[in-house]
Amino acid sequence: MLRIGTRGSDLALWQARHVAARLAALPGAPPTEIVVIRTEGDQVLDVPLSTVEGKAFFTKEIEAALRERTVDLAVHSLKDLPTVLPEGLAIGAVLEREDPRDVLLSRGVPFAELPTGARVGTSSLRRRAVLARWRPDLRLVDLRGNVPTRIRKLEEGAYDAIVLAAAGVRRLGLERHVTEYLPLARVLPAVAQGAVAVEVRADHAATRAALEPLDHYPTRAATAAERALLRRLEGGCQVPVGALATLAGETLELTAEICALDGASAVTGRRSAPAAAAEELGRELAEELLARGGAAILDAIRRPGAGA
Repeated sequence: MLRIGTRGSDLALWQARHVAARLAALPGAPPTEIVVIRTEGDQVLDVPLSTVEGKAFFTKEIEAALRERTVDLAVHSLKDLPTVLPEGLAIGAVLEREDPRDVLLSRGVPFAELPTGARVGTSSLRRRAVLARWRPDLRLVDLRGNVPTRIRKLEEGAYDAIVLAAAGVRRLGLERHVTEYLPLARVLPAVAQGAVAVEVRADHAATRAALEPLDHYPTRAATAAERALLRRLEGGCQVPVGALATLAGETLELTAEICALDGASAVTGRRSAPAAAAEELGRELAEELLARGGAAILDAIRRPGAGA
């Protein structure tokens, strides 16, 4: 029996059940059991997570269960997983990525046509920064809760529009609510957005072997480059960094952006490298962005009170 640790949201359960189904389809696969674990991010709902000290809000309790052998593997949205894993843990598989873009839900009004002062809900500093750069006349307000809860708040009139990850909306079959997919030229996604990761104990060889058929090489390579970039920038949900890598043949192309919180300035770059050098590609592009003004943007963001 493989015990799968997961959060209890609709999306997290979809991801865990998807992994369980993929494993069940393999010859000789052991049975699985889903174990729901409540995380800090599920409990802190009254303030933006960007204002809370610490990291790994949606993963550390699940990782603790994994290390304590309460569960045998953990299923995460890879964008929630810190770029430095706890000692003794490893990513056993990265599943094929869903659409990495962000989507606007707005009762039919495209982003460019929202009226001045419209209330746009998002829980992400990255989204707030890039949307402010695009439309500084809008009111960008905090939005928490799982995907169905956020959509309900929109329908109840608490917001004129909300911005979510396309992957979660699509996986839950809620595409009917989407007004438009936001263009990558304007809104780069969060690092590893749309990818699901299965985390394991590094010394659990049998589990790692069982997960190998689920690992999707193009997604693994792309997200490795993105995560290496974020690791060098020492970022997470507290900094507005967007990145997307794509694989063509054996060549990875990585595009990334660091944006000031108010959207007034941004630094964008693009580099390519062989897929085998994914992490080096991420580090090199991070160094380029820092040298071209990204360091000053991040320093300003990290000053006490900057995100208030």
